Amino acid sequence: MLFDGVDLALESRVRACLVGRNGAGKSTLLRMLAGEILPDAGVRVLTPGTKMVIVPQEPVVTGETLRDYATQGGAQDYEADAALETFGLDPERGTKGLSGGEIRRAALARAFAEQPDVLMLDEPTNHMDIFAIQTLEAELAASRCAALIVSHDRAFLERVTQRCFWLENRKVRRLDKGFAAFDDWSEKVADQEADEARRLDKQIEKENHWMLRGVTARRARNEGRRRKLVALRELRKENMRDQRGPMIMGVDSGSQSGQRVIEAKGVTKRWGERVIFENFSTRIQRGDRIAVAGPNGAGKTTLVKLLLGQIACDEGSVKLGSNLEILYVDQARVGLKESDTLWDVMAPDGGDQIMVRGNPRHIAAYAKDFLFRDSQLRQPVSSLSGGERNRLLLAKALATPANLMILDEPTNDLDMDTLDLLEDMLSDYDGTLILVSHDRDFIDRLATSTIALNGSGKIVETPGGWTDLLGQNPGFFDKVRIKIPVKSTPAPVAKKPVKLTYKDQRRLEELDALIAKLPGDIAALEQRLEDPGLFARDPKGFDKIMGNAAHMRKTLASAEEEWLALEEKREGLA
Repeated sequence: MLFDGVDLALESRVRACLVGRNGAGKSTLLRMLAGEILPDAGVRVLTPGTKMVIVPQEPVVTGETLRDYATQGGAQDYEADAALETFGLDPERGTKGLSGGEIRRAALARAFAEQPDVLMLDEPTNHMDIFAIQTLEAELAASRCAALIVSHDRAFLERVTQRCFWLENRKVRRLDKGFAAFDDWSEKVADQEADEARRLDKQIEKENHWMLRGVTARRARNEGRRRKLVALRELRKENMRDQRGPMIMGVDSGSQSGQRVIEAKGVTKRWGERVIFENFSTRIQRGDRIAVAGPNGAGKTTLVKLLLGQIACDEGSVKLGSNLEILYVDQARVGLKESDTLWDVMAPDGGDQIMVRGNPRHIAAYAKDFLFRDSQLRQPVSSLSGGERNRLLLAKALATPANLMILDEPTNDLDMDTLDLLEDMLSDYDGTLILVSHDRDFIDRLATSTIALNGSGKIVETPGGWTDLLGQNPGFFDKVRIKIPVKSTPAPVAKKPVKLTYKDQRRLEELDALIAKLPGDIAALEQRLEDPGLFARDPKGFDKIMGNAAHMRKTLASAEEEWLALEEKREGLA
């Protein structure tokens, strides 16, 4: 049972988030609300004429070009092109060889091009850089659609949401405020439910005592109280069934490194003619927590590998400190093979024990620390969710002592409870941390210093986190835009069109007919609504007419906007 008895409503233009732990059923509930899967019980009601679009957690981009993909849901070519370019993608680019961030942006562009009434987003910020996330924030703010968003990105949710739905222990709770108020509210709810659980335990204890001492009293009364006790026990069992135990995450910094961990002096790196960064100097001391931030493709991973001595700099020098034990957890999860089981990943050399920070642990016991059940240990990695894969990679990595830890996008797919635990662990870690992340809130909470690259060859280091970086370096990212990539080979120059395509011309004719017809239909419905006794005689019929009239007005407004755009396009071509 993922959830039971859920009551949830979303009104026009409301932007809400759906939050909860990994495995709680958020994606399933989102797909159910979108109509992709059916509930086992209950009803789903959608206002007639409502267009709903869902962007899944792992979108698949198909078609010859991105324009082909973005028009598959019914968007016009010009709508698809505008949305793709907003998200920094060339409409004529092929769909093969896209990065994770480009796939995500293409899926979002397609969704906005379709101009939905309701937009459902499942982890939309995964693999996207801060500036693509800010573009998404702006598009959501400008859109007239309602939105339901599953995300772990606190800063993103605080900026875009007006309501919170919390899926916990098979129930959905509702807060009519944005995510900024969620933590305080959820803590109060958890405290109240803990009090209720204690009262239930006390009541069971009292009934148990009565059953032991008063069983020889009247049989009818005994039987009634016995049934009550059984019901109370079932209620406690039901309440505890889906409660997840605490996750136990630890790290050992091993032997102490030297005071100086990394020192870079005047380093420069180029790829061909492009300058990634130049004349950069930094000194990383033992215990520092360094964040590396910037747009995708700016060179963050290149900088980290250069600082670790894995690639050479073109100018300058890099010196590593003494006695370093380095742990690198990368965002591509290259340490996981789809066909391996969890047991294989934990103990690649076989056996049933693993050395965890110098001490032997049984694999099942250690896996339980990271919330994996015994039944999952023989399942393949391919069966795990994104959050579970990330937890598995962390479990494997954190078993080894390390005094220099590099985490590349560690927050992808992790639920907020796990993020909070990871943050607490890293705050207490007495080794040195280099964190590559697009999670602004995570950087602000952890970083003692932030190194930023702007993608134009500029690099700067500022004490503090992301907010400090922006405040102390105004204008540093002003030139950052989501750029359309330059084609590697020149495309043939197409002959400039002088008239609308056949498809656009047909659509213009359809809109002409629709705009001519709808006002009369709307007037006829409004005339029926003028009947003062209609609602009393037939309230359902009254509501249906009201809904049809509203839908027709909306259709008319949309048709007029589309007609105007096509007319402007036709006149421009002429």
